[in-house]
Order: sequence, then C-alpha cells, then structure tokens
Amino acid sequence: MLHPEMTAPEDVLDAALLSKLCSGDETAWHAFIAQHERRMYAYLYRLEGHSEDALDLTQEVFYRAWRSIRTFRAGERALPWLYQIARNTQIERHRRKQLSRFSLEEAQEDVGFEAVSSSRSPVQAAESAQTQDRVQRALMDLAPEYREAVVLRFVEDLPYDEIARIQGVALGTAKSRVFRAKEQLAGLLASVSDIH
Repeated sequence: MLHPEMTAPEDVLDAALLSKLCSGDETAWHAFIAQHERRMYAYLYRLEGHSEDALDLTQEVFYRAWRSIRTFRAGERALPWLYQIARNTQIERHRRKQLSRFSLEEAQEDVGFEAVSSSRSPVQAAESAQTQDRVQRALMDLAPEYREAVVLRFVEDLPYDEIARIQGVALGTAKSRVFRAKEQLAGLLASVSDIH
C-alpha cells in the first residue's frame, strides 16, 4: 500500500479501470489508448524508422492489448506490458516478412543515444530536424537489440531493470547493451557531424 505522500505511477491500472477494459467499455479503451499511444508510436518509430510502419504497429499493439487484457493484473503498470507487446509485435512482423536486415554477427556491438560529443550539448544536437534525421539513421544502423535498449533507456526513460524485463535478459546484459549503445551512436553521430 502506498503512503499518503506517495502517488502511484499514472500508468497503473486499478481494479475499476481494468474491469471496464475487460468488459470492452469503449470510453475506457479510448482513454487508455489516448493515454499511451504517443509513447508506443514514438518507441516503434525509433525501432522502425518509418512513420507508416510505426503507425501500423501501434494499431496492432492496441489490438493485441485489447485481446489479452484479461491476462493483466490490477495494480500493475501498463507501460512495461505495452512495451513487451510492442516488442513482440515488431519482432513478429519482421519474422513474417522474413527480413534479415540486421544480424548480431554483422552489426557492431556498440549503441548510443546521448550527446554527440563533449563540445555539443544534447539540446544543441537536437535543435534541427536534420540532426534528428541523422540520429534516426544512426539508430537504424544498430542491431535491433541494441537500438531497442537505447530507445527504452534514453527516449522512453525506463530504468535498467524494466529494460532487462522487456528484453528478456539479465540486468547486467541490459546495462551493457545501453553502455555499448552510447559509444557506438556517439561515434556514428560524431563522424557525420565532422562532414560539414
């Protein structure tokens, strides 16, 4: 039980809301989707690199959430559950299409998302759409596991234990992926910014 001064995260589903979702209450579902769709879309866009694909996957995520809401337990947070659904949906789509754009053997094992270099702050690095495009292209050069780890950490701001749970790996592996992510992405972005 929470102390009076502590508040539950806003994505915790209480029993009343969960009951409405389980019964198919349209108003409750519209509110639930409105609360979480932007984060799911942003997450999937970072993984896919294409807005239409991310939009299609986002719709699929909420369809799957609707189909499996009865497996959800009251009092749990919805976001880690939705991230897991999004991750599985994205992986399954790529399996179905038999896309082999990435492989761990061919990909460099580093990943990153933070500041491009010590001479540029993250705010300066994010000021232009061109920079955002470079970041997205650099993300797409990463192996999917590393791209996902860095997006979950630095875009979605999840703690390492939740990243580990979503990716189904040990806590140390999640931390290692994020550390390597920062190094590789910083290197990729620094090499692009040197070409001015």
